[in-house]
Amino acid sequence: MRKEKVLIVGGTGYLGQHLLQGYAEINERPYDLAFTQHSSLPPQVLLDAISGSLAFPVDLKSGSGFEAISNTFGQPDVVVNCAAISVPRACEIDPDAALAINVPSSLVKWLKSFNEKSTLLIHLSSDQVYEGEKSFYKEDDIAVPVNVYGKTKVAAEELISKQCSNFTILRSSIIYGPQTISPVPKSLPIQWLDGVLAKGEKVNFFHDEFRCPIYVKDLVTIILALTSQWISAGN
Repeated sequence: MRKEKVLIVGGTGYLGQHLLQGYAEINERPYDLAFTQHSSLPPQVLLDAISGSLAFPVDLKSGSGFEAISNTFGQPDVVVNCAAISVPRACEIDPDAALAINVPSSLVKWLKSFNEKSTLLIHLSSDQVYEGEKSFYKEDDIAVPVNVYGKTKVAAEELISKQCSNFTILRSSIIYGPQTISPVPKSLPIQWLDGVLAKGEKVNFFHDEFRCPIYVKDLVTIILALTSQWISAGN
């Protein structure tokens, strides 16, 4: 019996690793899993934890690597795009790279080479698409980003909305939770706070900022539910 295929773009990142683990831990493993990474080899500890999953090196700037996925894995039923330069300061330093990675032009072009009505794209966006002049923005509020990161996320949403037949865009705020199976180099909120407190360092925080952090495993549950709903609908 054919298993549905799930591809996680950016599978070695923070959310990507937690997602791979979430899919792999479902009883009876109903999905064939594959993921992309930019480095030459994924960490062995991650491969051991998600045995049976396929790893593909992909360059999102050029699209190199997607053909190998087509030839080996085939058309995915669900694609979750977690790949991004998500540190705002890094985006300000190199806006061209941020635009090339955060706006998934090569991914969308690749998906359009298939019968795209059969594939659901779940794309991770950000609450930084908003201006930040008020609290508790709603989905239909106008996106007015004030930094490069937010601007690239708005551009990505516009591309997907125009080019893709089936998609879900999730605008998350700060994602927090435990470290990944293979530790990621980026600073994580809880781990950073724990380190600061352990050292007794003095740190200045915003006192007038309203954010809605989300626990990483709750976000994984949401994505798994969207996947199950799409598959159950017979798409």
